Parts: sequence; structure tokens; C-alpha cells
Amino acid sequence: MKILGISAGTKNGRNDAMCKEALRAAKENGAEIEFIRLLDLDIKHCTGCTACVKAILGGKGNLCVFKDDFDWFLEKFYEADGIIFSIPIFEKGTAGIFRTIMDRFGPRMSRVHNLIADKLYKEGNGKEINPKFLEEKAVSYMALGGSEWITNVESEFSIHALTIMGKIINKEVFPWSTGIMVDDKRFEKAHEIGLNMVEAVKDIEKASYKSDKGVCPNCHSKNFYFPENSGAKAICCQCGIEGEVSLNNGIIEFNYSEDALGHAHTNLDGQIIHANDIKKNLISLFEDMKTDKYKERMAFYKDFIKESLPNK
Repeated sequence: MKILGISAGTKNGRNDAMCKEALRAAKENGAEIEFIRLLDLDIKHCTGCTACVKAILGGKGNLCVFKDDFDWFLEKFYEADGIIFSIPIFEKGTAGIFRTIMDRFGPRMSRVHNLIADKLYKEGNGKEINPKFLEEKAVSYMALGGSEWITNVESEFSIHALTIMGKIINKEVFPWSTGIMVDDKRFEKAHEIGLNMVEAVKDIEKASYKSDKGVCPNCHSKNFYFPENSGAKAICCQCGIEGEVSLNNGIIEFNYSEDALGHAHTNLDGQIIHANDIKKNLISLFEDMKTDKYKERMAFYKDFIKESLPNK
């Protein structure tokens, strides 16, 4: 078994240390371990060019226009049986480098998109997809923040996991973490996260979520969107389920129908619906691009004003 630790913190800083403590626990319990610092890598920002999804859904394989360290990172990621992230909190959410990773994973690394590509390949209509891209992965996340401004980070972790349909084992947030290096209880929690990951990868099908159960029964989210003038209606910011919130004996509950669960972004059926929507939108875009109106408008704004650039 191999456990990969990934830190987005400063070199030899608090995030590195917490990640390495989880890896230490894994190693002590028989795992091979590896450690990566995201800030050591050259990973470009996704531009939203959609070349990857066009290639995947068109049977041309799993492609990206960028030639940087991301493919090396993917190889390490999918070699591992379990992955543990340690990410600093910036502006209530994950550090920018993790957001870049999120963007580069999706839609290219969407497990549903790769399942579609694999089906095309088996039907003789496409290129072979790396079979590791189709495997379920166990993932755990730690977030370290300097204050109580932490409210977005859990959702961002879950959104990364839903792209690959990874099974989340732990999702832990450590607010007020400036003094974490002398906090034994928090290092004990990091150690526990490593132990939980080892147990999870031994039998991924039976592995279960070990952190706070949150409010949403499906994805454990604490973050919800409330549409205007909709009463108690709410949408889970992580799995996208629509339901209603209520307060019972001082406890907030989120209730939804069985039909709503079938559309959850964390479920295979819900992601297939999303993939089909993307395909329809791309077909519509290709048709728009053939029209004179599209071409004329694109030409107008191209020439209307040029971007400012720094002098070099």
C-alpha cells in the first residue's frame, strides 16, 4: 500500500509538518509513503479552453494543452492508494495553488468523463484511458488557518473530491493554528488521520467517513445556498442537493427527497447528468461558432481594445 502526502504550505512549515505526521503514522503501520510540496511544482492555471473535455468526450484520449508538472503530479497521485492533503487557509478557503489543482483536475480528471472515454475505447471508437483514472481513491484533507476565517475550505475540499469521485476519509479544519507546532492534541489528530487512511485503503469499499458529520446527510456539508424568496428551501453547496432546512430541538436538519439524491453531484447518476449537460452545451457552442453573428461579435471585441502588458 502507498500513501501520498501533499502539502501546499511553505517549505518545512506547519502544513508540511502536519502532513508528515500523518505519513509517519502510515509508515509505522506498513505503508510506503511519499511527500510532495505543491509550491515546488510548475503547474499553470487552467484557462477553461475545454480542450480536455472535447478530447475525452470525442474519444481522443485524456489530453491537456499545457506541458508542465501536472502530468507528473497526476502520475504520483494515481500511483497512490490513498492521498492526504495539508493546505493553508487563505481568505476563508484553500490557498490558490490548491484551487489551481482543482481546476486542472476538472473536467479532465472527472471519473465520469473517463468512464465515458473508456466505454468509447472498448467500443473501438477512441483511445485507451489509463485504467488507474477509473479507480476509486481514498482522500483526506487537513486545513490550517490563522484565525476563525475558515468557512469555505471544507466545501472546496469536497468539490475536489467529487471531481474524481474520491472517498473522503477525513476532512479536518484547524483554526487558530499559528501555535500548532507545540499543540500535541492537533498532532495526535494528524497521526489519527494517517492511521485512518491506512485502514481505509485496506478495504476501500468498506471505508467510511471519520470526521464531523456536518448537516447534509449525503456529503456532511455545513455550507448552504438559500435562493431568494424561497422560504426554507436550500441547496447544499457541496453536493448540490435541493431540500429544506429546519430547526429541531436546537439542531439544524437538512431534508430532501429520494429523487433529489439521484441528482447529487457526488453520485454517479448525478455526474452523468452533468456530463450529458456539458456535451449538449459543447454541441450548441460548435453550432454557434459557425454563425456570422458569433464571428462578427468575436472580431469586434478582439479589435475593440487591446490588453495592457507590463514592460519587460
